[in-house]
Amino acid sequence: MELQAFLIFATTQAVVIASPGPSAILVASQGATNGWRRTVFQMFGMMVATAIYFVMSATGLAALILASNFIFQIIKWVGVAYLFYLGLTALLSRSGGLSVARTGKVRSRKALFSQGFVVEFANPKVLLFFVAILPQFLNTAAPIAPQMIVMGLTGAAMQFVIYSAYSKLGDKLANGGLRIWIVSLINRTAGAALIFAGIKMASVTAER
Repeated sequence: MELQAFLIFATTQAVVIASPGPSAILVASQGATNGWRRTVFQMFGMMVATAIYFVMSATGLAALILASNFIFQIIKWVGVAYLFYLGLTALLSRSGGLSVARTGKVRSRKALFSQGFVVEFANPKVLLFFVAILPQFLNTAAPIAPQMIVMGLTGAAMQFVIYSAYSKLGDKLANGGLRIWIVSLINRTAGAALIFAGIKMASVTAER
């Protein structure tokens, strides 16, 4: 893989990951609630989901899913429903999964991993990104497998670093002794953002 192509891929991937979306919002909120160390397990869940899509794209399975509108719609609407659930939980419940406060309630590592996996895997934009972007950076004149490994590891590393930054931001906000009304505002903002993300996700089609 040529250096220039790699740098463009890495930049594109970084911008996409860093853009405030469902995963970034969730990681920041859980960082505030559970701390960075425990939220790492949520990030692992997201990374596993992304890795699955990455492998599917590399093997051509993603194209089959996009060709099957039924399967695509199932993935999309599961994601929409889950984002609405998380958003409404943050808006209506003080002790919900997105509560930005040290309440003493610590979520299990398994629960955090599962939540991260579901949010990332049920986001069809991840699938569309790999199908639309990945092939453009592959040098078909060179062995494909090494290029895929390099891009896969690069994407995973970027996910970990960027989502860690979001998590640590939430962690620092909570440790700073936030006033109750600020915590409430953050909860409401995160909830509204996740619901908005769900609305946007509902408009995603296999054609874009």
